[in-house]
Amino acid sequence: MDPADLALIVITHGHIDHFGSAAELHRLTGAPVAGHAADLEPFRTGRPLMPYLPTGPMGRLMSRNRKLHVTADPFEPEILISGETDLSDFGLAGRIMPTPGHTAGSVSVLTDDGDLVAGDLVANSFMGLIPGKPANPPFHDDPLGNLTSLRAMLDLGPSRLHVGHGTALDPERVRRWARREQRRLSRLDSRGRLRSRTKS
Repeated sequence: MDPADLALIVITHGHIDHFGSAAELHRLTGAPVAGHAADLEPFRTGRPLMPYLPTGPMGRLMSRNRKLHVTADPFEPEILISGETDLSDFGLAGRIMPTPGHTAGSVSVLTDDGDLVAGDLVANSFMGLIPGKPANPPFHDDPLGNLTSLRAMLDLGPSRLHVGHGTALDPERVRRWARREQRRLSRLDSRGRLRSRTKS
């Protein structure tokens, strides 16, 4: 594929492993960059919001990794997403869907064929080391908000979930995991033990 054939670069959210190459990709391809307005600060500064809020032991370990704290080249999205965005003008039968929770400006792409590019709504267990088993990624800014977004996307009936970490996931398996996760998070929340960037 010729890089000049790329029509659009969609940034799923403001974590360094998902937007760190956006400026360079734009320079190489000339394609416009789309990102959600709620994650503009990381895009404009080249730094994710700190501190990371771990979802478990792996996140606590990874939050100490210096590579997650480097500065990327900042960029200004040419297409600023604030709501559902049709992609037909870019040659794709699909839409960008805001899916806040992992970060405030997280988005997913749902094609008319049923493929959901889900970013970090969900991951494979141990960051892909156990493929096909749904799990949380290492961090969420708002765990309950993220789960609400995930369940809303599942309600749209995708055929596959393509995630940022690991292999594609089966929607029914993710749906079962999400029900268990809802119970777990609700228990933590009721005990005041659920960290969220949306809470004061």
